[in-house]
Amino acid sequence: MNTGGVMNTAAGVAPTSVAIIDDQPLIRTGLRMIIDSQPDLLLVGEADNGAAAVTLAGLHHPDVMLLDIRMPGLDGIRAIAAVLAVSPATRVLMLTTFDVDGYVYESLREGASGYLLKDVRPEQLADGIRTVAAGDMLLAPVLTRRLIEQYVEQPPAAADADPTLAVLTDRERDVLAAIAAGLSNAEIGQRLYVSEGTVKTHVSRILYKLGLRDRVQAVIAAYEHGLVEPQRRRQVPH
Repeated sequence: MNTGGVMNTAAGVAPTSVAIIDDQPLIRTGLRMIIDSQPDLLLVGEADNGAAAVTLAGLHHPDVMLLDIRMPGLDGIRAIAAVLAVSPATRVLMLTTFDVDGYVYESLREGASGYLLKDVRPEQLADGIRTVAAGDMLLAPVLTRRLIEQYVEQPPAAADADPTLAVLTDRERDVLAAIAAGLSNAEIGQRLYVSEGTVKTHVSRILYKLGLRDRVQAVIAAYEHGLVEPQRRRQVPH
């Protein structure tokens, strides 16, 4: 496990601290170069396995941890809960190759704040780190739907039959459905003709009422409780 990083940020503004956990040295090098090039991001440590990730989290409490899924020993998914136990404020951003990794949904259930594909462009990585550090989720809408549809058990036939969502107002249910569709707060505001600040208030209330950590878990809840049903593949007529 290596620690380090050079602070390169405007005076008086604390940078977002980032840790990299990946067993591939070339991947870590590439991620390190991207992070070091951003004046508002600060690399505070690296590790090559899940056990070392937990140790690093306890020592440095990074704002964001980039966590690989497949690693020897303690893998990324099993490490999530342990990382959050020693550093609850850390936002975990999973790294995966979607086409070969079938564990993204499970990582979200364990408390990850989102995921990135390993071939992400440098600017997308930097923006993604900022997004989760700000408390938002990072999920590409198309991939999110594919993951949810593949791993969530078939939801109840009608959302009204599920008492879990009964605590939400009609507007909060509308907002939750929009979150599940992958819309941002600004897009939800445009759809519902309300301000972005009002949307943020609704989102906070939804998370509080349902006992959820973040928007990622809100997406999962929307599917699990039948508010949004997985899309079925349409038969194309010959």
